[in-house]
Formats: sequence, structure tokens, C-alpha cells
Amino acid sequence: MTTTTKNTGFTEAERAAMKARAEELKAEGRKGAKKADDLEALLAKVAEMPDDERVMAERIHAIVTRVAPQLDPKTWYGMPAWASDGKVVCFFKPASKFGNRYSNLGFNDPALLDDGNMWSTEYALLRVGDDEARRIEQLVEQAAG
Repeated sequence: MTTTTKNTGFTEAERAAMKARAEELKAEGRKGAKKADDLEALLAKVAEMPDDERVMAERIHAIVTRVAPQLDPKTWYGMPAWASDGKVVCFFKPASKFGNRYSNLGFNDPALLDDGNMWSTEYALLRVGDDEARRIEQLVEQAAG
């Protein structure tokens, strides 16, 4: 369960995510950090997830790697993410990270999902079956350009 602290207003999970992001930024600043290190960090985060979320994250990673190989795997706030030129295009937010009812597949500003004056940037996921996988493929392909 996620609780709010009185001092900061941030939940324990939110503070942990901010700490993870600070560590990610430190690692990015170190010379010699390689894409292989980022991939290893992503796979390590996926391995830590509960089975149902791990299966979704593994499938999403396989989809992104296949349909948008130009995106670089990394972690972002301690979550699996895929980036272009260092900017996160899409990410997987497991439900357990913030005590949510469902996981999310999210897209940030670099994602080319524009559709008029309004479009979705996050999608709720309970599981990733074949239908969801096909839709994720379409979204990632469009997002990556």
C-alpha cells in the first residue's frame, strides 16, 4: 500500500521513483556508460517485477525492440523505458510500483502520436494478449516515427 508522508506530500513510492531517477541521471553523467548498461538496467528492473507485470514488460520490450530498434532501452524513474536521442519516447509503469489497479504503457513528448488537438498518451494494461500486442506495435511504430 502507498502512503503519503506529512512532510513532503510524496508517497514512499514516489520518493523511491525520484531517487531512482537521480541515480539514473548520475549514471548518465558518468563517462563510459554504454547502451549495454542501460539494457542491463532495464532487464534487471523487469526481472524484479511480479510475474504478471514481468510478462507484460517482457512482451512490450520484445515489441519495441522489433518494431522500433532505433529506440534505446533504459530505465526512467526506475521503470523500463525506450528513448530516442536520450529522450524517453515510451515507458512501462507496473501497477505494483505505485499500488495501482493496472499497469500503464505511456508515451512522452517525443512520441509522434499527435492526432488533432487531443490524443492519448497513456494506456491502461491488465494483460498483453495478441490484440493488445498488435495495438502496442502500432502505437510504438507511430511513436518512434
